[in-house]
Amino acid sequence: MPKRLRLTRRFTVAMSEDGYRRLRRFADEAGLDEGEALSFVFENFDSIMDEGAFMQRIRLFNSELEARKK
Repeated sequence: MPKRLRLTRRFTVAMSEDGYRRLRRFADEAGLDEGEALSFVFENFDSIMDEGAFMQRIRLFNSELEARKK
């Protein structure tokens, strides 16, 4: 029997417009709502992530973060 998806945690999230548009596009393509899409990504994080590319992208994001906040 498949595990029932219960969305039990709700929290306020601040996202960039680009990030939110990408989340909505992913959710639409997958036939999910935004909360279900985020749950999928984080429940399956290790299996869908390319660790090398992720570390490179997070370093780039962090280096640009202060400029993006202005």
